[in-house]
Amino acid sequence: MNIVIIGATSGIGKALFEKYAKEDNRIGIIGRRAHLLDELHQNYPSKAIPAKADITNLEEIGEAINTLHKELEHIDIAIVCAGTGEINATLDYAVECPTIDTNVVGWTFAIDMFYHIFEQQGHGHLVAITSAGGLRGEPMAPAYSATKAYQINYMEALCKKVYKSGIQIAVTDIRPGLVDTAMAKGEGLFWVMPVEKVASQIIAAICKKKSKAYVTERWHILAIINKILPYCLYKRM
Repeated sequence: MNIVIIGATSGIGKALFEKYAKEDNRIGIIGRRAHLLDELHQNYPSKAIPAKADITNLEEIGEAINTLHKELEHIDIAIVCAGTGEINATLDYAVECPTIDTNVVGWTFAIDMFYHIFEQQGHGHLVAITSAGGLRGEPMAPAYSATKAYQINYMEALCKKVYKSGIQIAVTDIRPGLVDTAMAKGEGLFWVMPVEKVASQIIAAICKKKSKAYVTERWHILAIINKILPYCLYKRM
């Protein structure tokens, strides 16, 4: 298969790349840190096709996606894994702004580009790594939870769009809980999952073309509780 991963140089994106690279796949990898892209290319020279781009720079990310599309000729799976978020209880806008630029502006641009590529091809599988943290607002990281809620709703809208249009595009929203990466921040974290296990379950969900999946699976239980919990109780937590 031909796969493109945005955010392949660290965390979940890197774990997904390494698992896919062990199989018969060609993988376009996009990230903003050139030395990490080069390292992945050196480790898997016949599998990895690197393209440096920062998802907040729309010109860069557009050029990177187009370059990989031309190199691969067609794309079977596109995984948008780039994301960010910071603890920001003081509501410092300078902290919130990069989260919005990454998780909303750049993310939407990339998602739409891949969708249009798949429309032209007549097939493809669009995958976004959103977050279980987008189900409710969190005061310690307001922009992160709000932008992830945006992503969840956007992916649901695309699922509905595909269903109504009949286009042969699969859309998968992956909602991780806490994963043992640099993104897991804060005190008293629980159910922090190893990234290897999370990556394996993500690939399994992609193979099954699920419209949404919580990883690891135990987070689905917490997600159900979280969604149905009355606000009068939730605000006390």
